[in-house]
Amino acid sequence: MRVDVNALLGAYPWRRVPGTSPEALHAAMDRAGIDEAWVSHLPSFFWRSPGEGNAWLYEATGRDQRLKPIPAVHPGRKGWEEAIGEAADHGAPAVRCDPTYYGLDPAGAEMRVLAAACGAARLPLVLAVRLEDGRQRHPNDTASELPAAAVRALIRSDDDVRILVTHADRALIEEVHFGSTPEEAVRLWWDISWIWGPPEDHLETLLATVGVDRFVFGTGQPLRIPEISLAKLDLLDLTPEQRAAIEAGNARAALAF
Repeated sequence: MRVDVNALLGAYPWRRVPGTSPEALHAAMDRAGIDEAWVSHLPSFFWRSPGEGNAWLYEATGRDQRLKPIPAVHPGRKGWEEAIGEAADHGAPAVRCDPTYYGLDPAGAEMRVLAAACGAARLPLVLAVRLEDGRQRHPNDTASELPAAAVRALIRSDDDVRILVTHADRALIEEVHFGSTPEEAVRLWWDISWIWGPPEDHLETLLATVGVDRFVFGTGQPLRIPEISLAKLDLLDLTPEQRAAIEAGNARAALAF
């Protein structure tokens, strides 16, 4: 079983990106041997009211056993509490909020209230550090990257919140993990989409120091090529149990925590 916790559907405003439809995502999943994908609505990152994309996302995934919706929640917009309830009703494995894209203080009061609401609803909160390398971003793409201090502040703001961070690199992961208590760190998961593999061996180092149980399989497709995440695992000397944990087991554990 292979679960991609970081897939996207819909148009990207800054450049032409092929493969943004559900059909194209299915083809990429088949090519990469991915059984299930947790998908977010890519245009919602840039909308004033990100939650307006959730209806489309539910429609696109509603009859699809392989695609699971990750709806967007903006804690500064009216009706965000109802959006969390809708997520549970539609079988969403998590909800997402991207404060640096929404113009929110990533460690502010609104985000802390959202973290508490997610904890109470038993839904993990997904946060993206970035979507693209800063060197290739459009000049109008001015959203800052999610800071490590904000992740630390949110995970310690509520004892029940679980956070899944995508697109994080080694430096940010180490800053958050080693700056958190063991009780906090066990409620954090990191996808591997932005972590360098060989020859830098950042992923190998993190698996040894942070722990295999903290990492989940994510690709960032279609903005990134899904086979990259597969290659990182192929080039590591992992036991079958370790690989199974990263590819699916840890994601399931995040849901059942």
